[in-house]
This record gives sequence, structure tokens and C-alpha cells, in this order.
Amino acid sequence: MNRAAASLRRYSPGTARRAVLGLAATALAAGLLPAAALPAAAAADPLARYHHQHLTWKSCLRGPDDAMGKELEQAGARCADVRVPLDYGRPHGRTVSVAISRIRATDGAHRVGALLLNSGGPGGQTIGDPPWVRQAMKDVGARYDIVGVDPRFVGRSTPLDCHWPTGSAFRSAGVDRAGFERVARFSAELARRCRTYAGDLLPHATTRNTARDMDVVRAALGERRISYLGYSYGSYLGEVYTSMFPARTDRVVLDGVISPDRYGPRLLRGVEAANRHALEGWASWAAARDATYGLGRTRGRVLAAVDRVQAAAARSPLRIGAHRVDEHVVPVLVLNGLSQDNASAYGDLAQGVRDLLRAADGRRVSTPSPWLADVLAFELTGAESAYGSVQTSILCGDVAAPRDPEVYWRDVRRARVQDPLFGPVAEDINACASWDAPLEKPTTVRADLPALLVNATGDPRTTYDGAEAVRRMWPSSRLVTLRGADQHAVFGVYGSACADAAVNGYLATGRLPERDVSCEAPPR
Repeated sequence: MNRAAASLRRYSPGTARRAVLGLAATALAAGLLPAAALPAAAAADPLARYHHQHLTWKSCLRGPDDAMGKELEQAGARCADVRVPLDYGRPHGRTVSVAISRIRATDGAHRVGALLLNSGGPGGQTIGDPPWVRQAMKDVGARYDIVGVDPRFVGRSTPLDCHWPTGSAFRSAGVDRAGFERVARFSAELARRCRTYAGDLLPHATTRNTARDMDVVRAALGERRISYLGYSYGSYLGEVYTSMFPARTDRVVLDGVISPDRYGPRLLRGVEAANRHALEGWASWAAARDATYGLGRTRGRVLAAVDRVQAAAARSPLRIGAHRVDEHVVPVLVLNGLSQDNASAYGDLAQGVRDLLRAADGRRVSTPSPWLADVLAFELTGAESAYGSVQTSILCGDVAAPRDPEVYWRDVRRARVQDPLFGPVAEDINACASWDAPLEKPTTVRADLPALLVNATGDPRTTYDGAEAVRRMWPSSRLVTLRGADQHAVFGVYGSACADAAVNGYLATGRLPERDVSCEAPPR
């Protein structure tokens, strides 16, 4: 969910754009060692040729228009491709590529090791994140090799694309049974496309395989142990990696914490109250700026404007530019605008709702605001098909979803009573209801991880109760709480000196705080 694990459109703390890298032709061409060239002690290791592969470091720049590559280049990063087995049960079979970037430590005398990053999704690109993470770490960053990893099938790694007409499998069930049936058919079609276009990859798109890939990256970098910083879905990936490879982690920071018992295809269940709270906070902000946005002078009037948009979309799709926006999409647009607690994000959402309100009032909007245009392209075109394809493939491949549509319809009806806008999104059916069963059972997450957890009390994606649950599960961990912010992703993103200092202190010393840390967000 940065744009994050349970977010509909992954919020990423970085500004990187996604790209794709095709399959390499052969394992030898990618730098894997033949068995005869391996050390004798490694010959018994079925993954030895991956663990001992030679990495070819190169420029991250892929042409004059590669903004992410330019940023990496300016930060001194270099990039490489790591070969991993598609199927870890058949390590001598087909291989895929995992793209990584690295900014090397400059304080060699006090070097800690490699810090691997994951900024969420699932399906979010991370290879472009080392520059801003290095900046957020301040002087501590000089002691780490900071490594961005595009997980398998993401970004510059071997791609998985189901050729969807959307970047997201999530929709609102709408206002009646007919709307729910439309979404059920839409979801089944998404699943069918994945079987058609990526059926050979789907069984291997899982968090457990991503964790195995991380351990190959660790070995290929020559590291005995790695440190880890994971946001949102990246927190769950960190839980899985440390459970599968408990002796190979050093310092672990999980920001935007997902409780493992909440993770799965219905990850949005239970986020309604946090999103309603965030919506009300935004509405108060917009009401104080009615002269700018014209949505109403009180919080109640702004919220009524949002409801008016949804009611109009249910009667007839709204015309926004080249798009037709219906009752299934409007709540998703609002959710997408509620992951960041700052004036810039609030202003984007206010402009977007203003455009939607104009369309609801019968005025065709030919040119939507930049934020709304971007989210509409994500939701209603195939421009970001690969993102949604990978996100859904991992969620469905990790945990089985109920297959009976009546389960979802029952939950939608119950949730609609509590929150008619967000309930039908959080409880709705999705493509996982039509997916093949996962090949593996979910990881049993260990109960003794000494990690630093970070979460805002009003996080609309990875809600605070998940962080509290993980803190109880891991008595040896510590929790850094940002109070009073409806914010998803804190360290290096929100701008809390208190939270950032707690994380950097741990990364610098390896010692967790003596007790949990509480930080106050400044008033809006």
C-alpha cells in the first residue's frame, strides 16, 4: 500500500517512473556461473550459481528522457540485474531478472552494510528510491550501501502484464445489486486476461518468492546479513523475509505496518473508519479555503458535495475529459486522494472534487486538473496495466480469497450501512475471487522480531491498529507513533523530525529505543 500495500494506487515516497526490462536470453549471458566454476563448498547448494553470480554494474540512465535514471546518476548510483529462478522448486530451470540500484557507503571506516528498500504496492517500483532515502538518513546514510530493488515482475525487472484496461483491480460495488454484478463480471475478466497473457508467471508472483529473491540479492552483493527499510506492503515483505531467513537480517524498519493476519486479497477491509476520518480532515481544510475551491464553507457542506458527486455518477456517468466516471470509480478516486496529510495533496484532491462536482452539475469538464487526469488515466486506461497486474497477482498468489460472490455481497450490504462511500470499496469482490489457488501456504510470521515499527495514528491505508497488533506480537520491537496525522508513510516523507530521528538513531547504533516513541504532528 505509498500509494501503498493496501492503497489502490501505490503512493511512493520517491518520484521514480516505472519502466520494464525484457527477459535475458540465457543464464550464462546474465553472469551466472556454471557448476564447474563454483567453489567446492557451494556445489551442494542448489542456489549456488545465483548466490555467487557476477554482477555487472552499469549506468542507471536509459536515455535522455529517463528522469529516474538521471536522478540516480546524479546521486552516484549504479545499477545491475540479478538473475533468480522463476521457480525455486526448479532452480536449474527458467530464470528471471531482478533490477537493483545501489549508492555505496562513503564512510567505509564505519560501514554497517547494505540497506535494502521496498516502498510498497505490492507492485511498486523501488529502484529509484535510494537518492531520497539517502537524503532522509542524513549522516547515517554514508555508512550504508543503499539498495533499491524492483521486485520480480516490477518496473525494470522481468515484466508481468495482463493487458488490463485499468491499473487497479479495485472498484466500488456501487449502490445496488446490479452494480455489484457489473463489478463481479469486470473482476472475472481481469482474472481471465491474466491467465491468457501471463499464465506462466502467475504461480510464481508471490511474497515468498520475492523474499527468496531478496536473499539472492543479499548473497550476490556479498553480504552475510542485510538491513531493511520497508513501507506499507514492504512491511509485510519484511515480516516474511525475516521469518524465512531469520539469521540474515540486521536492522529492520517497517513503516506503515501491516499485521500479517490482515494481509491478503481483501486487504482494504477495515480501512473505512480511517478513510472517513481522513476525508473529514480534508473537508475541514477545504472548507477553510472555500474562496479557492468553492466546495462549501463548512465541513458538512464539503462532505455533502462529495456525496452529490457519487449520487450523480450513479444516475449517469460523469464526463471528465475523454473519460466517463461512474459510481464504481468515484469512491476509488476519493480514496486515492487520501493517503498524504499535507497541503499539496489536499489541494490536489480539492481541485479534483471541484472538477467532479462541475460534471455532476451537468457541466462537461474537458480538461481535468493534473492530479485528477493522472488518476483517471490510472483507473480507466491500460497505461498502468502492469502495476495492477502485478499487485493483484501477488495478493491472489499469497492468500486464497473467497470464491462465492454472495460472501462479498453480504459484506458490501453490511458495510454500506456504516459508510455508503467507502464500505462498498473495502468489502467488494475483486479478481482474486476468480484466481487459481496459491501454490504455497502463507508464511507463519515469527513472534520475536526486534524491529522498529513506524505508523501514524490516522494512516488511511495501513491503519494504526495493525501496527499495535504487530507491536504486541513482537515484544522485542518498538513502535514510533506519529500522532494527529492522517498520513501513510512517515520516515523521510512526512517531515517529522521526531520520527526521523528515532529511525536514524536506530540505523546508526543498531539499538532500539528503550521504550516506544510518541511524536506529535504539527496542527494543520
